[in-house]
Order: sequence, then C-alpha cells, then structure tokens
Amino acid sequence: MSTFDIVRVLLGLLILVGGGEFLVRGASALAARWGLSPLVVGLTVVAIGTSAPEFAVTVQAVLRDQTDLAVGNVVGSNIVNVLLILGVAALILPLAVKEQLVRVDVPVMIVLSVLLLLFAFDGNVSFVDALVLLALWVTHTTVIVVMSRRETDRARPGGQTVETTDGSAEASAEQISAPGPGVTMSVVLIAAGIALLVAGANLLVTGAVNIASSLGLSGLVIGLTVVALGTSLPELVTSLVAAIRGERDIAIGNVVGSSIANIGLVLVVPALFAGDGIPVAPAAIALDIPLMVATAVVVAPIIFTGFTVERWEGALFIALYVAYLTFLVLDASGHQALTGFTRTMVYFVLPLVVAALIAGVVYEFKQRAVRNSAAAKPKENSA
Repeated sequence: MSTFDIVRVLLGLLILVGGGEFLVRGASALAARWGLSPLVVGLTVVAIGTSAPEFAVTVQAVLRDQTDLAVGNVVGSNIVNVLLILGVAALILPLAVKEQLVRVDVPVMIVLSVLLLLFAFDGNVSFVDALVLLALWVTHTTVIVVMSRRETDRARPGGQTVETTDGSAEASAEQISAPGPGVTMSVVLIAAGIALLVAGANLLVTGAVNIASSLGLSGLVIGLTVVALGTSLPELVTSLVAAIRGERDIAIGNVVGSSIANIGLVLVVPALFAGDGIPVAPAAIALDIPLMVATAVVVAPIIFTGFTVERWEGALFIALYVAYLTFLVLDASGHQALTGFTRTMVYFVLPLVVAALIAGVVYEFKQRAVRNSAAAKPKENSA
C-alpha cells in the first residue's frame, strides 16, 4: 500500500462528485426536452451511464481471466445499489415511488436476479444464458421508453398535465418546452458526466484494488467489496445529487435501472464474447448471488406498501449492508468472531428484519382498508 494509491482514491472521489452533478443536470433536462419522464431517464440514460465503470471493470477482468473479480463486481454492485445507495438516498429524502416501478421495473430486477442464480447453479453463465438475460434487458428498456413516449404524446395543449398509467401527473406541454439547457448542451453534460464518472471510478478502483491486494484478499472478496463499492460510486454520487436536488425519480430509477443493467448488460456482454461463458465461483453461488436476490426481493414489499422508501427503511438497508461487509471481512480474515457473528445474524437479527417487514406490510394494508372504508362512506350517504 503506497501513498500514491491513497491519492488515487481521494482524487477519484472528487472527480466522481463532479461527474454525478453533470450527469443529473443533463439527464433532468433531457427528461423535459425529449418527453421522457425523469423515472425513465433514471432507468435508462443515467443507469447505463453510471454502470459504465462496472462494464469497464468486468470486461477488463474477463480479458485478464479474473472471472471471480468480474462476477463479484456485478453481484456486489447490485447489493450496494439496493442496500447502501438506496438506503443513503432515502435517509436524505424519503423516496416517493411511482406505480410503474412497482408493476414493471422492480419485478424485472427480481426476475433477472433469480435467473442469474438459476443459470449459475451449473458453475457457469453460458452464451445461451447471456442471450436470455440480454433479451430481457433490451425488451424492458424498449417497453419503458415506448410507454413514456406514449404518455407524453397524450399531453393536452395549454400546459395541462395528463394522468399517466403509473398514476402520476406529468409530461405537460409546458414541461416539454420548458426553458433550460438545450438538447445539445444536455447531451454534452451527460457525456462529460459519464466521462468523469468513468475516469474517477478507474482511479479509485485502481488505488483501492492495490490497497486490498496488499492486504491479501481474494479476487471474489475484492470484487464484492472494494471494486463493487468503487464502481458503484457513480450510482451513489448520482443518486445523492439527485436526492439533494429533489429529483427523486432519477435517484430511485438510477438504483433499479443500474441493477437491471448490471445483470442484463454488464455481465452478459463479456459472457457473449468469452466463448465458454463466465465461470461462477461456488462461494458466490452459495452466498453472494442468493443475497443479491434477497436484496432485490426485499425492495418489493417496502415500495409496494406505502409507495415510499422511508428514512427508517433506508437506515435498515444501510445496517444490513454494514453487517454483510462485516461478515465478508471476518470470513476473509478467518477471524474467530465469525461463528458468533453468523449465529447472531441468522438467529436474531434476520428474524427481526423479516418480522419488521411483515409488520410493515400488514400495517399498510390495514391503513389502506381504513382509507378505502372512509372514502366509501360519503358515496353511500350521497346515494
């Protein structure tokens, strides 16, 4: 570990902050100019842009025959996206969730995660497996863009908003022609933001990997921790900037869209050109990929119940991620506290988390029943 590696990490962080600001500004402007909702921009343009570092690292790792690092990068990044990035963004600003996210995007994220686990059971993500995952990603991206354009086309003249299929009122004629950066400037901002994000992530990852390697960590652990955190910093910075600027749709769309892109694009493209596919380590199949599936699934009841990711839920996500990192560090170092920590998590902490989620779902359904009953009474009286 050298001083130069520490400087790389710090400089990478600074560049990432600037890149996230440029990307959010450009993407927000495109949402108005092109008639795409901010949620769709977050799910597509921003998500793909912030996944660029993961893509670069994964391709480089496969070319160097470091497949454990490639798989660990994608799986670890998705865990980071949900538990850390969504959690931190929700702490800053409770994230209101559009119905489209519940009905379309989160289910797609869950399906892709489950498919990756099923495909990995034989120890390899093959060419055919990669084609299936890529087809699902292309289909999802096409569908949400077409849906958003159709909703915009239904905007009434005179600046009146239109109720969209996801229950939100947006895409008015005035919004589409709203003043702000033009299309060219917006594209320049996005391109500059992506370039800075990639450059910053590369600096940070290079320095962090050198530091981690000097500590004797394995390729899978480095991919799940240092590289996953480093390549996910664009998503983290972008979502934080979006949350601070009040762009909730971009903040949460970036997290979900990036998780979808990591599986359906970042991992599959190298697998398509690798010939024999990408080998998956038994440790990843036994723990890390199932945990990635669990983090995707746990989002569903939280955003389905109140259509909002509350601050306490964000804090819960962060706590779970810290516990996961602690487990990885203890396991990698062979620390004697690993057994006690694992038992505490399995027999005490995780049951409490499940109980809290179930209680939240039950409470929300009861509240909905009360609201529906209260709304029905005036109708009965008027009849």
